[in-house]
Amino acid sequence: MRNVRAVLAVLAVMTLVVAGCSSSSTTDSGGTSPSGGPMLVDSIGKGEGTLSLVAWPGYTQKSWVDPFVTETGCKVDIKYGNTSDQMVNLMRQGGGSLYDGVSASGDATNRLIAGGDVAGIDVNKLFPEYANVMPTLQSPPHNTVGGVHYGVPYMWGPNILMFNTDVVKPAPTTWEPVFDANSPYAGKVTAYDSPIYIADAAMYLMSHQPDLGITDPYELSQSQLDAATELLKTQAALVKKYWAVYTDQIDGFESGDMVIGTAWPVNQSVIVADKKVPVSSVIPSEGVTGWADTWMMSANAPHPNCMLKWMEYTLRPDVQTQVAEYYGATPSNAGSCEQLSKDLGKDAVNYHCGDDAFLSNVYLWKTPLPDCGDSRGATCMDYNAWTQAWLNIRGG
Repeated sequence: MRNVRAVLAVLAVMTLVVAGCSSSSTTDSGGTSPSGGPMLVDSIGKGEGTLSLVAWPGYTQKSWVDPFVTETGCKVDIKYGNTSDQMVNLMRQGGGSLYDGVSASGDATNRLIAGGDVAGIDVNKLFPEYANVMPTLQSPPHNTVGGVHYGVPYMWGPNILMFNTDVVKPAPTTWEPVFDANSPYAGKVTAYDSPIYIADAAMYLMSHQPDLGITDPYELSQSQLDAATELLKTQAALVKKYWAVYTDQIDGFESGDMVIGTAWPVNQSVIVADKKVPVSSVIPSEGVTGWADTWMMSANAPHPNCMLKWMEYTLRPDVQTQVAEYYGATPSNAGSCEQLSKDLGKDAVNYHCGDDAFLSNVYLWKTPLPDCGDSRGATCMDYNAWTQAWLNIRGG
């Protein structure tokens, strides 16, 4: 984590090109089509010499990308995105043929699947390491639809409640300090700037207003969405600044402008490494939302074989261990846990590596859809409705 701060600040606004060797442009990956289902890619051919990715900053460092280039001959070009909306838009540019793949979070994956933007993958035939993926991530609803897998899992993590230990006393045990209109930290609260953050409010209401009948924070009726929206409007008066680029939250905590709010583990890791302000975090009593990222291949990938080779490579336990230790996230491949524990010692416990019981209780991001997934049928509010509600909350 020592170099993360400087690197992330640069990567948030730049495109990195990782040098490598170019070779032929032949594409011969194969596929089969289950009866009535989409074409599934089930074989990997010769690499085309080039790979073009859309990724979160910090996910594609030279220390693990360069060995891939050497091994496969696939030169890697990377475009960094700071939000899921940016990533969806990038993957749809040029008819979906500009980029080979994306490290998509759950609030983007279902949109890409529904839009036909990504390819179905026969993960069991292509990737031997898939058997070592944590059970909850073997076929989660954010990347597996109708039994078809649309990618391979990468990193995951909870959206923790982070706080400045010098200011926030006693340590919180609930999300109440960031939602209560009478919070003693009014004006120094921070929150994630995205429509998917509505799920955090809905999760809070599950415990504090059970009469609303919310059972899944991503499957909200109009009245449930309205209740979450009202809670977030109340919170807005407490918020110093919303963050989407996580260096913004790091800067806010280190300047003292922010003292409590939802955060990613990497944010806390950087602040701890910087040693400017003391911070800690908790998993509040109401639970946490979270994210699990998937490497997905474009349905119109110009270099499909290099993308499939990349997906195979990123599933390897040694690669996922490197990413986890750099980024502060948790590997999907449980085979990474032994090395992670050796490298990090007692600090490894914070990663919950291989802890499927913990992961299964995290409300992982998924795209809100009209189909509620239960007896209510298609009566839930979709992502467009969430986006409009968020604009209303933010005064847009």
